[in-house]
Amino acid sequence: MKTKIFLLITLIFAGTVSFASGIKDEKLKQLSRISVIALDTLNGYDSEYKMPDEQVNAIIVDQIDSLLNSWYIQNAYILDIDTTKFGSQEIVSIPDSVYIQRLQSIESYIDLSFNKTVKNYIELYTQQRQELTEVMLGLSNYYFPMIEEILYKYDLPLELKYMPIIESALNPTARSRANAVGLWQFVYATGKSYGLKQSTFVDDRRDPVKATEAAAQYLSDLYKIYKNWHLVIAAYNCGPGNVNKAIRRSGGARDYWTIYYRLPRETRGYVPAYIAAAYVMNNYQYHNIKPIAPDFPIVTDTMHINQYLHLEQVSNILDIPVSELESLNPQYRLDIIPATKENTQILKIPVDAVSDFIDSEYEIFAYNRDEYFPNNEILEPKSGNYTTTDIAGKAKLIYTVKSGDNLGYIAEWYHVRASDLRYWNNTSNLIRVGQKLSIFVPEGQVDHFSVINDMGFTEKQAYAKQTPVTKAVSSSQVTTDSNYVYYTVKRGDSLWSIARQFPGVSNQDIVRLNNMSSNTIQPGQKLKIQPRT
Repeated sequence: MKTKIFLLITLIFAGTVSFASGIKDEKLKQLSRISVIALDTLNGYDSEYKMPDEQVNAIIVDQIDSLLNSWYIQNAYILDIDTTKFGSQEIVSIPDSVYIQRLQSIESYIDLSFNKTVKNYIELYTQQRQELTEVMLGLSNYYFPMIEEILYKYDLPLELKYMPIIESALNPTARSRANAVGLWQFVYATGKSYGLKQSTFVDDRRDPVKATEAAAQYLSDLYKIYKNWHLVIAAYNCGPGNVNKAIRRSGGARDYWTIYYRLPRETRGYVPAYIAAAYVMNNYQYHNIKPIAPDFPIVTDTMHINQYLHLEQVSNILDIPVSELESLNPQYRLDIIPATKENTQILKIPVDAVSDFIDSEYEIFAYNRDEYFPNNEILEPKSGNYTTTDIAGKAKLIYTVKSGDNLGYIAEWYHVRASDLRYWNNTSNLIRVGQKLSIFVPEGQVDHFSVINDMGFTEKQAYAKQTPVTKAVSSSQVTTDSNYVYYTVKRGDSLWSIARQFPGVSNQDIVRLNNMSSNTIQPGQKLKIQPRT
């Protein structure tokens, strides 16, 4: 049997380093808490147990990029990201020994191995998606304290807090191709088995606190089975059944790198991506990466609700955009909080709106109550024939559902909300191949969106990242003088939604032109959009 010489550097508990060479290519052994494999001089290691050397997983990349399509990122951050450059940057090479030293410096109960695949993911976070990594670092200040508290409660390693980075890129509304949902990407069945409510009105998988509680319980159960955190992390992604098959096909080996090529392809990159996330969260400063804080504080308070409430009722009285309330309360699928005295629910609102909510509580619940809740009841979805009426300022398009589609994807492709899709089509999240969906888009963007119906899945994913081209804006809110085009802000507007109405204008352009220090705008405010030509 051929042998290849490679360098295995092992960090021993006492902090000493041992070196081994000439290791036969029978299998890789987990020698200690942190094992790091350097591949600077390794060529063609061709045993049955090949050294991992794969490119980054497209599914994980999609989760990172999905951040750009979320309301919170579009409105809470002033970003100027050129998505056309994604994947085209020249990678700056850093010696493996540098990565190894930095990984060794991380206090981690979970093995942080290093190899070519791990390096590829580190380069994804630190170079190819550097701007989005800065956003995730900013979001981590909001989510990590909550996640750490729950992990501590279940006596789990706090380093598991890095898992939502690869699961959802810290996006609680993320939805995968397999219909896994939320910060921790629970599928329907697993979420149900861990107590996450999923109904017409509520999806607890999108509630960061409840989903983290469920994830901690699931991780605890998996560790009882495997007693190995790499296998636990892999099983969380692809299920215990797939990990058990890989172990069996590898002769009973219970080391992740030994069973690596026996795992489903989409899972192979999961542990390497986790290690890379741990690396970048602890070493971002070496890559000229700085956490980007949102343009307004992510400081919220929780209100306990004991009767039916629609988010639009809160929005209209407190003057908070519905889209912001949806971002803070992603678990409410139809913008309805189905609360009763026996079944109280929570509503998160900006902390500076708490006093106004308390002072205006009666007015909020009474606002258009007969319209939202006739006879103080939640109206069930209507049965029989249902026809969507026209929407002022919007054009109606028809999309035919294809194999592999779900409402989350379709909403991203057309830059609309999934809740709107459900309302327009009187449907649930369950759609069927061949079903015709009505979709309403801005009148000036019909040409941009009308081509989507004829595209393949990959084309639609790429096209969704492009800014819609608007032919013209016909609105009483648009005025001009001799120097500028102006727009008068209406309730529910954001800089992002306004900029989309004007070809070639970004929300950053509006910020600069109006000398704004934040993205905060108010109804009635008059904004300069662009110089008049």
